[in-house]
Amino acid sequence: MGDSEGFVPREILDRVPWREYVAARYGFRNHWYPALLSGELGEEEVRPVQLLGERILLKRIRGRVFGIRDQCLHRGVQLSRKIQCFTADTISCWYHGFTYRFDDGQLCAILGAPESRAVGRKRIRTYPVEEAKGLVFVFVGDALDPPPPLQEDVPPGFLDADLAVRSMRREVDANWRIGAENGFDSTHIFIHRQSPLIRDADLALPLGLVPKGRGSFRRVEAPGGPKGVFDLFDPDHVTPVFTATIAGETVLEADPARANHLPHHISIWMPCVLCVHPWPDPALTQYEWYVPIDGERHIYVQALGRRVADAAQERQFGEEFEQRWRPVALRAFNDDDIWAREAMQRFYADETGWLREQLIEADGNILEWRKLASRHNRGIQAPEHLR
Repeated sequence: MGDSEGFVPREILDRVPWREYVAARYGFRNHWYPALLSGELGEEEVRPVQLLGERILLKRIRGRVFGIRDQCLHRGVQLSRKIQCFTADTISCWYHGFTYRFDDGQLCAILGAPESRAVGRKRIRTYPVEEAKGLVFVFVGDALDPPPPLQEDVPPGFLDADLAVRSMRREVDANWRIGAENGFDSTHIFIHRQSPLIRDADLALPLGLVPKGRGSFRRVEAPGGPKGVFDLFDPDHVTPVFTATIAGETVLEADPARANHLPHHISIWMPCVLCVHPWPDPALTQYEWYVPIDGERHIYVQALGRRVADAAQERQFGEEFEQRWRPVALRAFNDDDIWAREAMQRFYADETGWLREQLIEADGNILEWRKLASRHNRGIQAPEHLR
């Protein structure tokens, strides 16, 4: 379909007002992304991950996690095809013995050609890594020294000392933008009306939430802080729909008296993280990341946060997370969302869906998100063959 920017045909980019968002099929560069749960990476364990189309090796060394590119400089093979770490601080290529330090990526030895002049002169790419709230965050992008602080790429309050967080992650066969818009789409609660979570919490969700105007959405764009959009759910900003009719005949009803718990708001933050507060319980906040793996898949990181006063409360929350919230909320409830994302993927797969979609007034929050992401991203990730 002609020249493209990254992967998306230019004929499409020229016809959308949120050009950079649509161009970001592989995500936004120069941002922090959660790659693993901390508990998934033991001491001296090496794990390959793929973020924004980039293959990365993560290793925990004396408690700290380091990241390097999963590709040997010599002939381009993936180091992860056969992990060989003869020392704690290095990894050696299984093919010819090219050996790299994890901390700075330097080629420090070639086991099969120890006298080579390349030793000490070449480096493999490294990635900044930070751990917070039980998640391993990787900065994917240019070699910025230093990279932006992690707090600019997570929702406000997520890093607070008294917030205990428990998480899970899985992969979804849909582009990350489809995931983000599914999470932020307030009207999609229609698909959750029979979820086991609704019965478990003894509540009734509305069939839809209709914003009362542009004032229902609030952008946060202050310099030096997180950038995001709020969709406000209080009575001044939204009208819940409890009765559905077709040609004047009532076909579905939800009981307003049992709608005893709705989030105060949902918000979405750069580069790809949702915050639902409070949910799925008045004492909890749900966070969701939609991390690009490549142009067709994303890592779905689901987290719940609770304010705790001491270690005993944190342990109690951890038990409750495993026994109740993981199976009933993060799996049973959010499985509906995964199903919906994968159903949408085909429509948007060739990128023409951005032109063919027919959005309505209730999708105003999604449009605000697309505009904000186009304004405040730090760069567009291109497919590997164009980087």
